[in-house]
Amino acid sequence: MTVLLAFLLSNPTILAVGAGMIGAAGAWMHGRLTGAKAERLNQIATGARPQPKSEQIGDAVAGRVRGTLAAIHGANPTAQ
Repeated sequence: MTVLLAFLLSNPTILAVGAGMIGAAGAWMHGRLTGAKAERLNQIATGARPQPKSEQIGDAVAGRVRGTLAAIHGANPTAQ
């Protein structure tokens, strides 16, 4: 086990690949957090509020459509 660990830690190629994987994972997490923060700030700026699950279910049962389709096509996007 010690020999394997010594080989892995002394091989520059394996160290570079490991560092690259850790760097990519860190950049991905940073991007996710930054995007989520920007979306929250955008919703606050536009006055939008998160829709509770109960409203989402009620809208689905009643056939109401929310979002851009409702704004473009009216209350029922299928009736044209």
